[in-house]
Amino acid sequence: MAQAAKTSDWNSPTLGQYATGDALSVISRSLYADHLNGLVTKGNPKNFPKVTSAKPAANPSTVMISDCGDSTHWLKYRKGNGKLADEGGGRRAITAEVKRQAPGPWRVTRFAVEGLGSC
Repeated sequence: MAQAAKTSDWNSPTLGQYATGDALSVISRSLYADHLNGLVTKGNPKNFPKVTSAKPAANPSTVMISDCGDSTHWLKYRKGNGKLADEGGGRRAITAEVKRQAPGPWRVTRFAVEGLGSC
């Protein structure tokens, strides 16, 4: 998402390499809204993901991940004039469900991003 957000490319084929289902839909809609509103995102987020559970334990097909992501240097700007269009970044609690897709790759299926200062 961070790469596609640089141009608000809601159709980026790389999105489907990492997300599917509800997660892919939310990401695509968010980037499309930014595109319609003339916004692009500059910089990069910092993430600190940790696995909080894996099921089934012996051979996991679903993993839950928690993070305290930092968007301090990942902000939205107006495409037309380059002015900051964001309230500012900071640390946010993130929870994600990642599932193994048959027959192989892992993809984010659902996620939640809490408000600034939530972690």
